[in-house]
Amino acid sequence: MDMDLKDFEARIARGELVEADDFMPDAYRRQCLRLIVTHANSELMGALPEREWIPRAPGLGRKLAILSKVQDEIGHAQMIYRVAEDLAAPFGITRQDMLDDLIEGRAKFHNVFSYPAPTWADVGIIAWLVDGAALETQGALLKTSYAPYARILRRICAEEAVHLKHGEDIVLTLAAGTPAQRAMLQDALARWWRPLLHFFGPPGEGTNSDAFRWRIRTASNEALRQGFLRKYVPKIQRLGLVIPDPELRLDEASGNWLYGDPDWDEFWRVIRGGGLQTVERLSLRRLSRAEHSWVVAAMRRDSAA
Repeated sequence: MDMDLKDFEARIARGELVEADDFMPDAYRRQCLRLIVTHANSELMGALPEREWIPRAPGLGRKLAILSKVQDEIGHAQMIYRVAEDLAAPFGITRQDMLDDLIEGRAKFHNVFSYPAPTWADVGIIAWLVDGAALETQGALLKTSYAPYARILRRICAEEAVHLKHGEDIVLTLAAGTPAQRAMLQDALARWWRPLLHFFGPPGEGTNSDAFRWRIRTASNEALRQGFLRKYVPKIQRLGLVIPDPELRLDEASGNWLYGDPDWDEFWRVIRGGGLQTVERLSLRRLSRAEHSWVVAAMRRDSAA
């Protein structure tokens, strides 16, 4: 092991943070970049399911709230891509390259954003439970060793907490509503439960990998999933909603929730581009790029002048 790498790993072991202009091994840089670009892609694609509901939201207040949330998600993507740019520069990768890879289907984004949102209840479930799952993941990443990412996550987590309250308000309103509204909410929960279990990825990955040794990641998939279940299963049950898993139960000895087979084959199919809405949503991103290419061209001309 060369001296630079030994010094780097000693810094990580002491709990120090890594800045963008510090020495870092290429393997560390690549692992950070992969994680951060996937997060940025997910924020950008995550705006689409709720964007569909902006013109259909029930009432002006709801329209303004969901419009603000969509705007926040796009803003998160821009901040995260900016962090990724610094990591990617030594490899000759630009932000445009990252966007091109996403739009052309060469890069990954989160599985949950490949599912449809056919009812207003889906908007509530996304903002309450999907954003709740995101907060579980991002909260753990606040302790990541890459300092620029940790810093922007503080702002993102604060805004996601507001989104969560927005979703909770929609869910509580529907739960206290008419039988039809409660049925719509129950149906949305039934459709989203499996993608929510998939959100954190398959269990069983080792925590002795470089990603954990270098503190790029600080919590395993299963630890994050259990944190989510401990927080949200009781809340869902208090609303009188039925979680669509007859095997779900709390193991008193371990404090963990035991759940049925979540069908990891479906997870891998979605991740590889086979989600119900993957093709359509990537097509929307390609259409948006084509329609707004003149803006990019104009900005480039101005910056070159």
